[in-house]
Amino acid sequence: MKSSFQNIIDSKTPVLVDFFADWCGPCKMLAPILKQVKDELGDNVKIVKIDVDRNQPLANQYQVRGVPTMLLFKNGKQVWRQSGVLQKNDIVATIKSFT
Repeated sequence: MKSSFQNIIDSKTPVLVDFFADWCGPCKMLAPILKQVKDELGDNVKIVKIDVDRNQPLANQYQVRGVPTMLLFKNGKQVWRQSGVLQKNDIVATIKSFT
């Protein structure tokens, strides 16, 4: 049986997963940037936030060692990974390159 996370990333629509923590300053900087990305791309992207403190097994499965870490999935496969804060235009361009 597939996990609910696997069901989410098994999408034809690119899925951007943001691994974050409440105590992480850069994560707080990234949150409004991701909202702008969603506002610009609309239904062309799904954005999922995963709290690493509440989802340790999932963070370990994807070898997330620092936050924020973003993973981009398409059709269930990881196609991109980046740690740290990126600007909106860089994230949008990356997602568009996989659509």
